Amino acid sequence: MDVRHVSQGAEITGNGVTFRAWATDRKQLSVVILNERNRIIRELAMELEGTGYYSVIDPASGAGTFYKYRVDGDCFPDMVSRFQPVGAHGPSQVIDPRGFRWTDQGWRPPRLRDLVIYELHVGAFTKLGTFEAVIERFDHLLQLGINAIELMPVADFAGERNWGYDGVFLYAPAHTYGSPENLRMLVNTAHAVGMAVILDVVYNHLGPDGNYLGSYSNRYFNAPHYTPWGAAFNLNEPGAGPVRSLFAENPLYWMHEFHIDGFRLDATHAILDESPRHLIQEITESVQAKGGLVICEDPRNERKLILPRDKDGYGCDAVWADDFHHVVRVQMTGENEGYMGNFQGTMNELVKALREGWCFTGELQKDGTPRGTKGSDLEPEHFVHCISNHDQVGNRAFGDRLNRSISPAAYRAASALLLTTPYTPMLFMGQEWATSHPFLYFTDHRKELGKGVTEGRRKEFADFSEFRDPATRKQIPDPQALTTFESSKLSWDELNKTPHAETLRLYTDFLRFRRTRLIQRHRGSWKLDQVSDSTIALRYHTGEQGDILILAQLLPNEAAISLALDLLRPSAGKRWRFTLSSNESIYGGSQLGLFDPRSQQFLLSEPEVIVFCEENETAHEYAVSNS
Repeated sequence: MDVRHVSQGAEITGNGVTFRAWATDRKQLSVVILNERNRIIRELAMELEGTGYYSVIDPASGAGTFYKYRVDGDCFPDMVSRFQPVGAHGPSQVIDPRGFRWTDQGWRPPRLRDLVIYELHVGAFTKLGTFEAVIERFDHLLQLGINAIELMPVADFAGERNWGYDGVFLYAPAHTYGSPENLRMLVNTAHAVGMAVILDVVYNHLGPDGNYLGSYSNRYFNAPHYTPWGAAFNLNEPGAGPVRSLFAENPLYWMHEFHIDGFRLDATHAILDESPRHLIQEITESVQAKGGLVICEDPRNERKLILPRDKDGYGCDAVWADDFHHVVRVQMTGENEGYMGNFQGTMNELVKALREGWCFTGELQKDGTPRGTKGSDLEPEHFVHCISNHDQVGNRAFGDRLNRSISPAAYRAASALLLTTPYTPMLFMGQEWATSHPFLYFTDHRKELGKGVTEGRRKEFADFSEFRDPATRKQIPDPQALTTFESSKLSWDELNKTPHAETLRLYTDFLRFRRTRLIQRHRGSWKLDQVSDSTIALRYHTGEQGDILILAQLLPNEAAISLALDLLRPSAGKRWRFTLSSNESIYGGSQLGLFDPRSQQFLLSEPEVIVFCEENETAHEYAVSNS
């Protein structure tokens, strides 16, 4: 048999197409070749290999061939299908990746320490909701200062719309977004303009509709290991090698056939594996060997994920550190229900999150369980911070954005703080212009399943004080309704309107400042502390260019901060020069903080992030605005 790139699925060889599937405790497998009307053209018996795989070569098949597998009399799509052109329950299609002409041979992705990530949902990012339509907005992302887009999961799912976390075909780009060729074009074009592409992948569960793995083998699952979404996959029991390969080979497939630069692994705490080498580590090693990166989504604040392997870690490149988001949100909104109830939004929490990378480092949560490990000795690039992501918006009952919950000044301050800390910033689509559109939870399941999702979604909020009244819960948008999805799409015509244009300019300017001035962000090059009841100071030591001082407060408060603190005192022969403020009029603000040279004090009153840079004392007098 020709050398295969992936253990299962249909691959074109010099002799036609080789079909291969793993099945256990089954009597007979065959591949059924279909025409465009789903009628059988021919059927070929598959031979059982000694490893438990079934395979056959069909000389008459080629690119575009439609097929299914017959397993003991019943036909199912190939669970390692490269494309499902008519959906999760339809035939699989043979794909030839060699036909695409790549032009990115000299491409080199940005370094981890330089990443500015932009998370987007392909279906909601544009009106058309396709891979091709994403490309049309690359100019916007480049002007903003983005150098990496993170696609929410594109593995195909049942129905025509989904967040992507109900994917069932891990190797097939969602047909509703376009063809595999369209996705290749997206990646190729991104590389041509200097942007990396990170793919969100889900290896802890499959969706509830279209998951036919159990039809091939009961050994895909390990029932004693349970996740919030059902039985966990069998990654470590005897004979689990083919199951493990299904996931371990998947990111390499996306890299080989689609030139994907890196991966965000969904809910890694729910990837249950008792093997000596955890699947997360196995994937990370293989991806990094090919030049890619791995980012984990994991609420445990577990340093082992990002510790180097020579220090008994998995060696992942980064982890989502949502504590920063939670502290910021609670401080500005006072929300204290659900997981937000683990935070008080205090200045101490904010300082700790910015020193450590996350807030919990072993303390007890409100349920009495400890969470977290030390982070202050790990480089900040390994922590991905945000003030908005798909979960923190879409898991809210009405999908309301942060900018709808706080004042414009507070939103500008939170945004500017995100962009000026040493950690890896991630934006969620639309936050850069404070979009007026929500991002709701949406699905397109079959009738009975969809009804259960609708009821379950509303039941989720029954313990929240705002939704204890059943009548109020009925107002929560129905995930199954098309209008729920349509209202989650971005409105690009907002870009040139007030206040959106001003907010976009703030993001663009602060990202430019980060890129050009905040170059040294490693541990030891900056210090941070609380300098008033409501204000923190972050000071970067940048060498010959002079230090950079950032003052930030997220709540309105009259603060007069003296230079008596060492953290605030300029270097010998230097003084502070105003550089940027989130409250400048060009960003929609009016009340600027400033440095008063007569009283030798910084004065702030509104939510604000204000940036000062050192200059020689012989330079012009202090400026308090950009005018």
